[in-house]
Amino acid sequence: MTDEELKALVAGLAVAQDCADAQLAENAARRAEADARQDRIDAQLAENAVQQAKTEAKLDRLAEMYGGVGNSQGAAAEEFYHNSLKAHPVLAGMRFDFMDKNVTRSRAGVEDEFDLILVNGQEVFVVEVKYKAHASDLERLLTKKAPNFRRLFPEHSGRRQRFALAAFHIHDDLKEAALAQGVTVLQRKGDVIETLAA
Repeated sequence: MTDEELKALVAGLAVAQDCADAQLAENAARRAEADARQDRIDAQLAENAVQQAKTEAKLDRLAEMYGGVGNSQGAAAEEFYHNSLKAHPVLAGMRFDFMDKNVTRSRAGVEDEFDLILVNGQEVFVVEVKYKAHASDLERLLTKKAPNFRRLFPEHSGRRQRFALAAFHIHDDLKEAALAQGVTVLQRKGDVIETLAA
């Protein structure tokens, strides 16, 4: 190899090294820019997480507040029907000897709560109380509450077991559906109860 060829080779290697160094510098700059972008994204995600936690806390407080209102309304309805039936223990034209309120019982893995239970010598009435009755309340009364009552209260197996849906508000179509399925409907009418016997 001649001196001229050697000089050209060294010059070519220097140029290639300069290009490689420039490429490495460019890659490092891109990496630094990407790292800076990722840092901004991480900071934004952290800020979003804090904001989301605040929003969820607000939603939890609102749910508790409005759930509390719903629970208060339900308690008011239960208290009304309990007090009314305690003062005048007549339902569907029958007088009852005693009444229990908010009875919870469990047996063999089944547990349920019953708002009002009225009993006389021949009949037992299980009353589910709602502030505003929905179709799901009627379905739950018939498919869950009624079978659970029969399992949990075998001492009433000799009595005719009847079920009622009591509410401050019930749509006419739901009232008709309840009556058609043998469920007595209790409605508030001023300061008294209006009974529509099934």
